[in-house]
Amino acid sequence: MGILDKHKFIEKNATLLLAGSFVVVSIGGIVEIAPLFYLENTIEKVEGVRPYSPLELTGRDIYVREGCYVCHSQMIRPMRDEVERYGHYSLAAESMYDHPFQWGSKRTGPDLARVGGRYSDEWHVDHLSDPESVVPESVMPKYGFLLNTRLDGRYIGDAMQAHSIVGVPYTDEMLDNAQRDFTVQIDPYGDIDGLLERYPGAQVRNFDGEPGISEMDALIAYLQMLGTLVDFSTFIPDESR
Repeated sequence: MGILDKHKFIEKNATLLLAGSFVVVSIGGIVEIAPLFYLENTIEKVEGVRPYSPLELTGRDIYVREGCYVCHSQMIRPMRDEVERYGHYSLAAESMYDHPFQWGSKRTGPDLARVGGRYSDEWHVDHLSDPESVVPESVMPKYGFLLNTRLDGRYIGDAMQAHSIVGVPYTDEMLDNAQRDFTVQIDPYGDIDGLLERYPGAQVRNFDGEPGISEMDALIAYLQMLGTLVDFSTFIPDESR
């Protein structure tokens, strides 16, 4: 009986085919899963990656609440056309403090993994308030109401505490200063040095140009930090893993 005849015999015998498929899948699963039990961490540590500041975390919650992930992914694939359009491919470490992560599977709009610093705060305000005013072909809804929704950061400490429970390394100092840091990132007369010591690279300014702190401020603070924490001009991948 030749190889093809043996293969035909297996295909015609449902029980044998099921048993063979189970064995093959089991071997593949063991090969892929077993090594994970011997690794202390499956995510490569990357210099610069830190937990979100209180204002950035609030902005991220607004981003999730409004369903921005439905049309915008935050994962640049390691393919030439992706890298040329959006920038360096995404690193797992960049999403290590995301609960849930924002990789996405659909792009009605562009990927936002490297959107930080690409546009001015004013552009973001205009784009979020009236998308077609800056991108005529845009089908994005208007989010002008974010300008009129005020925030005081009253519960940001509780939100950070919840994130710390699932592994985000917020320290006691960060939690104790949560509401103050929330305000300071908008107010240039606060304890900026303390904020920057706890959250290196945090951008401090009035993001929406209006008095007080709005949901627009928080969302733009989040967008402006995306992709800015890692210095890819000095990044060297760990190829030993």
